[in-house]
Amino acid sequence: MSATSDLAVLSSVVTQVEELARRVTELAEQYGETPDSAVAAELFASEGALATARRTLERAATLLQSTT
Repeated sequence: MSATSDLAVLSSVVTQVEELARRVTELAEQYGETPDSAVAAELFASEGALATARRTLERAATLLQSTT
């Protein structure tokens, strides 16, 4: 694969991770309004992990871009 197509793949994955994070946040907020706050806590932890994944993917894309 070329760096250009790899950058396109990374961009697509970042977009998908952002969408997943948005959906997880919505769920977490719904469960935050119920007595089952343990579910909300786990979902918010997942949201944080997805945010970390997004930043890591963006750094990888930046590094890949600098090699082209």
